[in-house]
Amino acid sequence: MNPFHFRYAEPADAGLILAFIKELADYEKMADEVIATEELLREWIFEKKKAEVIFALEDGKEVGFALFFHNFSTFLGRSGLYLEDLFVKTEARGKGYGKGLLRQLAQIALERGCGRMEWWCLDWNQPSIDFYRSLDAEPMSEWTTYRLTGDTLRKMAE
Repeated sequence: MNPFHFRYAEPADAGLILAFIKELADYEKMADEVIATEELLREWIFEKKKAEVIFALEDGKEVGFALFFHNFSTFLGRSGLYLEDLFVKTEARGKGYGKGLLRQLAQIALERGCGRMEWWCLDWNQPSIDFYRSLDAEPMSEWTTYRLTGDTLRKMAE
């Protein structure tokens, strides 16, 4: 039995989701890259249903969040669960909320028949790397992530 409480985000939570995203961006030294707005989050998460969010609760208050969506593995022939963001507020760290969120996501992945669960971690984020390794998560060092965004993405589309 899981002693932690979780809940799925609802459209009215768009501001709370954005607040968590901004806290995560501050932690990752990337605050200047956040251009998301409540309206964009409401549209893409709740109207277009392109992602989902769960919150970890402590005494009824949100202390952590995970934003995730489904990807697809051609080799497995089924969907996977991709964790885009996992963040636990500083004052709630060390209490098991991060592990609890990952456990909750693993349960969701299995309930939905997913073949795997994946996420990225910044190379400098040793506390998170240590945490993930403690859970027997395997780093995929033989893969390099590539990205097209902004003008580069537009140029490619021409």
